[in-house]
Amino acid sequence: MHSYLDFEKPVADIEGKIQELRALAAGGESVNVEDEIGRLNTKSSQTLKDLYAKLTPWQKTMVARHPDRPHAADYLAGLIEDFTPLAGDRNFAEDHALIAGLGKFRGQSVAILAQEKGSDTQARLKHNFGMARPEGYRKAVRIMDMAERFKLPVISLVDTAGAYPGIGAEERGQAEAIARSTDKGLGLGTPSVSVVIGEGGSGGAIAIAAASKVLMLQHAIYSVISPEGAASILWRDSAKAQDAATNMKITAQDLLQFGVIDGIIEEPVGGAHRAREIVIDRAGTAIEAELSSMANMSADEIRKQRREKFISIGRTLP
Repeated sequence: MHSYLDFEKPVADIEGKIQELRALAAGGESVNVEDEIGRLNTKSSQTLKDLYAKLTPWQKTMVARHPDRPHAADYLAGLIEDFTPLAGDRNFAEDHALIAGLGKFRGQSVAILAQEKGSDTQARLKHNFGMARPEGYRKAVRIMDMAERFKLPVISLVDTAGAYPGIGAEERGQAEAIARSTDKGLGLGTPSVSVVIGEGGSGGAIAIAAASKVLMLQHAIYSVISPEGAASILWRDSAKAQDAATNMKITAQDLLQFGVIDGIIEEPVGGAHRAREIVIDRAGTAIEAELSSMANMSADEIRKQRREKFISIGRTLP
């Protein structure tokens, strides 16, 4: 049984009726409900398809935040073999919001950076809801240094509402840690591919998304600030988050048009949470294609391509 979003109520109502009919049949009622169930299943699928064909930016934000959406740990389990986690920033502490390590991706050794939100209450608390502190970004720099030393491609999975804004994080140099991680990503001499799998929020996202190629899932979002944060600043009213989401151009489709990202990974009808294995495999295929396109490039060529990509953002708008 799926967890339904507010705008999915028409689908929830239909699938609720299907469950009622199945309960009747299981209870031994002498009625033939198979034809009606078939009709309702068809109606449910079409309704879902119609809803997802015209999602608003705010509805996409809701889908990107769906609690059942595959998280970074699911992608690591589905795509990475022999994963060896590497902990700590060699300075202050280990940050569980950002998983880092080495592993094999479809036969190729890679370094991995992945923001993990957690899939239940205990995991969310452990991973701080995917909001990294300075030590998380310093760990990312350490892993990218290692990747460059051993000539390993870097794969990063982005899923965060933003960097952790707590007092302790600011005291330990949150802004400086984000800046250094971003700078390291931009200057990396090995291929790098970043995938926004859910939310890509603020500097907390760009710190590991300053990659040669940036991809997004179809219903992911990527923005300089959350819609709620933007609404609070612009209108002093977080309830206007829907207006902010529309005006900020945070969807994958808008960002591809503006040249901020390089590609979109299609999600199944109804979002990634309805067919997790399919989405994870599609993401893997897209990452593999991007890494293959850079396989024969020198370190200088990789840096030049990445530099040109980021400098060109905003220079030519549609």
